[in-house]
Order: sequence, then C-alpha cells, then structure tokens
Amino acid sequence: MRTKIVLLLGALIIVFSYLTIVSATKAFRSTNELPTTLSEMEDSIRLVLITQELDTPFWNKVGYGAKQQAKEESVELEVWGSYGNNEDDFLKKMEIAIHSKVDGIIVQGLDTEEFKNLTKIKAAFYGIPVITVANDVPVEESLRKTYVGSDQFGAGQMVASQLVKEMGTSGEVIILRDDVQAFYQEERLAGIQDVLEGYSEIDITIRGTVDTNEQVISTTQQLMNEVPRATAFIAINANYAGPMIQEIGRRTQVEPYHIYTFDDGVESTTLLEQGKLDGVLEQKPEEMGQESVKWLMEWVSGKTVPLNSDGYLTETNMLISDGDQR
Repeated sequence: MRTKIVLLLGALIIVFSYLTIVSATKAFRSTNELPTTLSEMEDSIRLVLITQELDTPFWNKVGYGAKQQAKEESVELEVWGSYGNNEDDFLKKMEIAIHSKVDGIIVQGLDTEEFKNLTKIKAAFYGIPVITVANDVPVEESLRKTYVGSDQFGAGQMVASQLVKEMGTSGEVIILRDDVQAFYQEERLAGIQDVLEGYSEIDITIRGTVDTNEQVISTTQQLMNEVPRATAFIAINANYAGPMIQEIGRRTQVEPYHIYTFDDGVESTTLLEQGKLDGVLEQKPEEMGQESVKWLMEWVSGKTVPLNSDGYLTETNMLISDGDQR
C-alpha cells in the first residue's frame, strides 16, 4: 500500500513538474512575442460605418473620409448601408454588426425606439462603442459615445439668416419637413424658428410630409393653395427640395421665390448650380468621416475616455446660387 502511495505521489510530481515547465515555456515565448508592432495590433481592429443612404454624394464623401482615416490608423473599416432609406434593412445591418462583435460602430443616427434599443441595450451588452455621424440622436436615449457632424441648430440659424438677408424682414415662409421629425430635423427647425420668429412681419407655415416624391409634390401643391402669398420655401429634409421645386415650377416661375435647403440631399448641388435653389447649407461630410474614425479609435485605444458627449462639430458654410460662400 505504501509503495502504491509513493508511486502515485511520484507520478503526480512528474505531471505537475511537466505542466510547470510547459507554462513557463509559454510565458517565456509570450514575453518574447510582446514587441508586436502597433500596426499589427491594430490590423485586428474592425470598425463599420452604417448609413441609411448608401451611394449618395453626401454619404459617399462620409465613407471616403472614414476610409482615408482608417488607412492612417491602420485599422479595418467596412461601409455598409441600404438604398432608399430602407429602415428595416438598416436596422438589420446594425444587428449584424453588433452580433459580429466589431470593435466599434459609426452610424447615421436614426431617431426611433428600435435604433435606440440597439445602441443602448445590445451594443452596450457587447461593449461595442457607437458614434453617430451627420445625424444625431439624444445621448440619454441612445448611450452613443459621441456625435460627429454639423451643429444642426446653428445650421438652421444660418439658413434663416441668409433668407432674411435676401427676402427682407417681412414675408410668408413655408417650411417642409418630415411627417415624423428626426432629431437632427428638430434641431434644424428650432434654429430656423429662433431667427425668423424674431421678425414680427414674417409668417411661418410648417408642414410635414411622407418621404415619397408623389407626397412631397402633393403637400407642396396644398401649401401653395393655402398660402398663396408665400415668398420663400425651406426644405428641412434636403431630399424634398427636388420634388418641391418641380411642383413650384409646374404652377409658376421658380425664380421669384427664395428657396433654401441643406447639402445632404441627392439633388442639392445640382439644383443650386441650375439656379433653382437660392442657397444650400454646405457641410463637411468628408471631415465627418475622418473625425468619426479618429474619435472612435481614441475610445477603442483608451486614449480619450469618455469622449465629449456633446459631440465634435464640423464646419458649415452657406452657399448661394452664384457660388459664393457666406
């Protein structure tokens, strides 16, 4: 019996000794492999940019800027998106990114409960930082780490100030927005109202519409019947500018009206060049893409934690139909 115990103890000592040697060898190898270059470490970092408006001039520039910065940071970046504001497809891509456990998500903010639940609950559960770009959502409802893009309230003020400069301090202004306003549109509208409501002789009519060309045309028609003395139009959703101008031009000359919008619409630049728009609020989408990757990497690397929850604002300019910037 004693012999068996001695043999058993001996066998255990041999096994433990072997395991100790193996562990020490692994530790030694691990120590020798520590000086991995930073770029090799960062090659494993996967980021994704997700947009609702894939392959439009504005979002192409956002994607280009993001890819350029990702190259500088030596990280992997994929650009995902959907066509024609397909919300279901957009949210599905968000879920795929989260379940793929990417290291960070840059996303066009969507002000819906479904979107905010994805960022606040699912992304947070997996520890995936989310940054909104160009279109923001309230931080307390989404827990996004930061926002990169224009000061939308200030952009609205800039558009309204240019309108007053051209139209004067009296007149009737029609403002066209989404039927259900996103947060960025609420901010734009608040900025416009902040300026225009300071003039007692400027009357404002605000109307929401559904996001189809037919409905925008129909709503514009109704508004022109209801407000026949309107002297100016502002499309808060820049994609509405084209069909809105189409209906105005069908009924009368476009030229006498003061018509303004923002540069994130598909046709904004073309309509400005054609002189059909009097002014377009120009943003910096390429810079938005660059800065969003930069700040996401600041978080991922632990260099800047937390990020500024108020956001990192990019420049805006007012372009008028003769090409000048104000």
